[in-house]
Amino acid sequence: NETTMWFRKLCHRNQTLVLEWLVETSHPTFFLSAWIINQSEAPPEPRPAPIGTHAEKANLPVFTMDYPRIQIPFEVTLWVLLASFAKIGFHVYHKITVWVPESCLLISIGLIVGAIMHSVNEEPPAVLTSNVFFLYMLPPIVLDSGYFMPTRPFFENIGTVLWFAVVGTLWNSIGIGMSLFAICQIEAFGVQDINLQENLLFASIISAVDPVAVLNVFEDVSVNEQLYIVVFGECLFNDAVTVVLYNMFNFVAEMPVVEPVDVFLGVARFFVVGLGGMGFGILFGFVAAFTTRFTSKVREIEPLFIFMYSYLAYLVAELFAISSIMAIVTCALTMKYYVEENVSQRSCTTIRHVVKMLGSISETLIFFFLGVVTITTEHEWNWGYILFTLLFAFVWRGLGVLVLTQIINPFRTIPFNLKDQFGLAYGGLRGAISFALAFTLPDNIGRRQLFITATIAIILFTVFLQGISIRPLIELINVRRTNRNLDTINAEIHCRLMEHTIAGIEDLCGQWSHFYWKDKFMKFNNRILRRILIRDSRAESSIVALYKKLELQNAMEILDTVSGDISAAPSIVSLYEEKKNAGKPKKMFLAADLRNMHDILSKNMYKIRQRVRSGIIWIIFLALLLFIYMFSLITQSNTVSHFFMHLYFCGLCCKLSGRT
Repeated sequence: NETTMWFRKLCHRNQTLVLEWLVETSHPTFFLSAWIINQSEAPPEPRPAPIGTHAEKANLPVFTMDYPRIQIPFEVTLWVLLASFAKIGFHVYHKITVWVPESCLLISIGLIVGAIMHSVNEEPPAVLTSNVFFLYMLPPIVLDSGYFMPTRPFFENIGTVLWFAVVGTLWNSIGIGMSLFAICQIEAFGVQDINLQENLLFASIISAVDPVAVLNVFEDVSVNEQLYIVVFGECLFNDAVTVVLYNMFNFVAEMPVVEPVDVFLGVARFFVVGLGGMGFGILFGFVAAFTTRFTSKVREIEPLFIFMYSYLAYLVAELFAISSIMAIVTCALTMKYYVEENVSQRSCTTIRHVVKMLGSISETLIFFFLGVVTITTEHEWNWGYILFTLLFAFVWRGLGVLVLTQIINPFRTIPFNLKDQFGLAYGGLRGAISFALAFTLPDNIGRRQLFITATIAIILFTVFLQGISIRPLIELINVRRTNRNLDTINAEIHCRLMEHTIAGIEDLCGQWSHFYWKDKFMKFNNRILRRILIRDSRAESSIVALYKKLELQNAMEILDTVSGDISAAPSIVSLYEEKKNAGKPKKMFLAADLRNMHDILSKNMYKIRQRVRSGIIWIIFLALLLFIYMFSLITQSNTVSHFFMHLYFCGLCCKLSGRT
């Protein structure tokens, strides 16, 4: 028995060696040893307890822990709290946040936390993946930007915004990609294995502009409204264009052979993705407005529809592989215009605070995790490739702003000067979109880790160097400022007076612009859309709306201060009809006077026209030709590229010379 037990233990430890020796030697104990090994692998059968004895049992636990069950939500909550505490600490000392952007401080805290985790061999939680970013963290940021976008200056500069967002992104992607491909041909850098498609794919990643710090500086120093809104709009639409280019270049990189027809299919897909996202956004915005028309009895669920419909527009756009960023932006713009007239004032306040809170938390977590991942991720360093990436990103951004501004300035009423162009070029910071797209690179790319390292390097370089130095440089060169405290009735009336004067001169001269179609839309909006989507479809003058806004701000300021001076101006409540004592002639006269004033303002001061030089069709045509030419270079279609290059320069020369 002792020999059998010893042999069984030996066989259990070295089963393969023993069996091979027995088979090779044809030992007669082969079958016996195989049976012993099988018996050793089988667990021993439990023996029943003898009769009359009590089986050993576990006692009832008083205190237990089940950490794996709550690990993910617990760690997410801790990370959110840690980032929020860091943000609170930054704003305790106002001098720090004045000169150092908040994104720099958050990345610095993330670097410290990442260094601590790396020193104790602790890996960061796998909660910030590409799916988590694009499905849960990016929508609040884009919703915040779209909902609080200044609509009037944005639509006044929509042509310039799209010019820099679409054509500027193509310029940066193609320029950086071609330059890096030329660097890869030099054997001294050791990156000959990176082809043109992979360089263009990487260039599309680092072309995403995210100037959060720059916008805060522009708002603090009160730069002119044109510069601010162009940087803001370019940041918003540039993200959508970058994601579309990334998906397109990623698909082209995986194609074995690219034919000339793929060039036209790529251009068609580019417009289908963008316009499809806008269509879904407008559709869900209309549905949200129509739904809130019937929520007068259940005010507590009004904010829920805003968030659900905007998020549903984003998800449906992702379902059909179209631009989800464009979908949620247009949905936010549509909802803000219609929904705020249906919901109560409390619901509007709740919506604005929650949207700001979600967007701020998402941005805080992204920059915080950026610092952590920088330390804890294994990097592939190639100093030549990374340094030339930084150089080309800075050079092509500056050249792009300089060239595109010279083309767009003849079509603008207020052209950009050199100081404004410097602000546009220096405000090209990289951020969250580039960071997320870098980690979505497919694994079949050989230099994936090098691309991730270069992306993190350019984000840190632009955020820290350009983000910290943008304020002193803007103050040094004395960029054109504007007075943002112009929200008064007097200023609004004079602004409308000048607009109608210019519109009258424009009609007398026989000049028409795209604002003609804006007037057509306003008529269609008042006759059909407002009657369907808004509970009270009565058109309200913007002067009356501004008066209500100023009265509300005045009331909130009085409530916020312990003792405040009440304004001597009459309140908006005094203009409403009081139903309790409707028989008094004085109050009936006030109500009738209010109705007459409202009718006069609605009929005479509601339509707006502005003088804008024609030429937006030429800009779109030239941009389309340039895009087809660049895409044909990528796909190496020489016939198509030569034809469209000649056509592009002919059209450009005709436009610059004034010939049609």
